[in-house]
Amino acid sequence: MFGMDDFFINSLADLPRLKIDPNRKFFSATPEEILAGATTDVYFVRTLEILKELGLQDTPVTAEIFCRKEGIFAGVDEVMALLKDKKVEVWSLPEGSPMQPREVVMRIRGPYSEFGLFETAILGFLASSSGWATAARHAKEAAGEKRVLCFGARHVHPAVAPVMERAALVGGCDGASCILGAKLAGREPQGTMPHAMILIIGDTVEAALAYHRLMPPNAQRTVLVDTFKDETEEAIRVAEALGKDLGGVRLDTPSERGGVTPDLVKELRARLDQRGFNHVKIFVSGGLNPERIRILSEAGADAFGVGSYISGAPPIDMTLDLKVVNGKPLTKRGRIPGEIPNPNLRRMK
Repeated sequence: MFGMDDFFINSLADLPRLKIDPNRKFFSATPEEILAGATTDVYFVRTLEILKELGLQDTPVTAEIFCRKEGIFAGVDEVMALLKDKKVEVWSLPEGSPMQPREVVMRIRGPYSEFGLFETAILGFLASSSGWATAARHAKEAAGEKRVLCFGARHVHPAVAPVMERAALVGGCDGASCILGAKLAGREPQGTMPHAMILIIGDTVEAALAYHRLMPPNAQRTVLVDTFKDETEEAIRVAEALGKDLGGVRLDTPSERGGVTPDLVKELRARLDQRGFNHVKIFVSGGLNPERIRILSEAGADAFGVGSYISGAPPIDMTLDLKVVNGKPLTKRGRIPGEIPNPNLRRMK
């Protein structure tokens, strides 16, 4: 077996050489496989094969990428890492920028052979990350000044979970629970506690006290209160046990019991306040979307953990067109030949 560091798909003859290790643990592409062109659509390899035979593989071209709908643009950093050693010029919207339907979000100039093979990967980087970032922005806009944490890692393949949670932070989330996702964005991971811990310990208050005793001081003391008993009863028990050290209680009531409702949030807020626990925040999670965030926020919720709404966001379709070929404005029917000006693009390379 050869190492992927020594392998690059240059022609159809290279495809049989790409062998899959029978002991391979996971199906996700490695960085080396992406850089080698192994995740591309095969017709781009066929295209290069033909262009090489005709001596046209290094034809200078300008490619433009446009988005199909509005959203938050993300994935730029991965595209730039892919093109780092390529002899191309790149203009792009900056990471985290708003984008409008059919807006040119990226422009690439250079010999076609330098980047043509990577069209699939480039569009994939941008489409997925932009979809996740856009959903995160919608959730954050619904929450306003209140905190939103991304809890979406459990809903996607672990190979892409860090990409998704990093994109959520680009989109505006205040924190992410996935360790690698947060670290990639220069943040520290955030979260509360799982039901499993409380179930194994056998009592919510005992679990809260153990958490308080054993976790570092910078770990937020936010305790789940929906495991064994009525949420308001458990919240009061935990608040009495931890006092001023309790930062918040988390409601994650399952849909089988009606989920977290505005009335439950209102009741919990009132009962905490009546007992003098005004400092205890209410953190809500479980099946949240922007509409539910707004409703629960109005009811008194202080922070939100959003999972599947972000992780399940559809990619924002990106399209790459050649717009200039060998110095001549030229493109497919239905598009406008030549570069389309966009003053928001920035020179990236």
